[in-house]
Amino acid sequence: MASITNREAAQAPGWVIYDFGMNNGDDVAYYLLKADRVVGVDANPELCREVRTRFAGEIASGRVTVLNVALAERETAAPITFYVHKTSHVLSRLPEPPADLIDQFTPIQVPCRTPASIVREFGDPLYVKIDVEGFDSQVLQNLFAAGVFPPEISAESHSVQVFACLVANGYDVFNLVEGSTVAHEYGNATIATLNGPMPFRFKEDSAGPFGEDIREHWEDANTFFRTLAISGLGWRDIHASRLMPVAPAAWKRAIAVRRLLGLLRRAEVSLKARTIGRLKRRS
Repeated sequence: MASITNREAAQAPGWVIYDFGMNNGDDVAYYLLKADRVVGVDANPELCREVRTRFAGEIASGRVTVLNVALAERETAAPITFYVHKTSHVLSRLPEPPADLIDQFTPIQVPCRTPASIVREFGDPLYVKIDVEGFDSQVLQNLFAAGVFPPEISAESHSVQVFACLVANGYDVFNLVEGSTVAHEYGNATIATLNGPMPFRFKEDSAGPFGEDIREHWEDANTFFRTLAISGLGWRDIHASRLMPVAPAAWKRAIAVRRLLGLLRRAEVSLKARTIGRLKRRS
């Protein structure tokens, strides 16, 4: 299947992009250029209201569906507790925050659904984005247990279980997108759309590109494991694909060097920011 592109797959009838952890809808705007239908899921009712207003036309035409639910491992009619961060909505989460941080959150009760039940209702996924702050591996496990294996899928790498789960369920082609540098690296990107290539600007805190829109070469599981070890866990998305080809062997060393240089650049930026912060506090 390596020769099939995202565009060709998206043109098949019924394909859907699922945005699990939709947030403010910046990723929805991108996904609408990639497939005919997008299902956005978020537990934060305020963000869902904003997205419904932002995409009112697409919702009316049936291209966008917004579900204000939390994702759960098992079906239940009872609501569950979701923790809304008081100052930064991107940090809102389903798992209970640590005791030393819980004062930063407001608990609310929200309905819930399993990821697999949502896919069964709305159709086969072309791509599934998972960004649910500490619950990513559970979402993966629920989908795979139900026999849902999207051609393209991504999840945040806060736990090595994410990568292990993807490998255990047959994915063997990987890439990495750095959350902290999406707006810089892809702020002036060219993406493949249903209507051909076009420019697109990825914003701060968006998940960034997937599939053929990712500039880095794709790696096999063994090579990517080293990439992940160099980059470390944290605010970065692991992408797994059943469509993209692995980079030729000759590229592997160059990829490793480029990843390492990128890590050093991020460390340098972080060090400069901390230094500036200390100087400001002293002045």
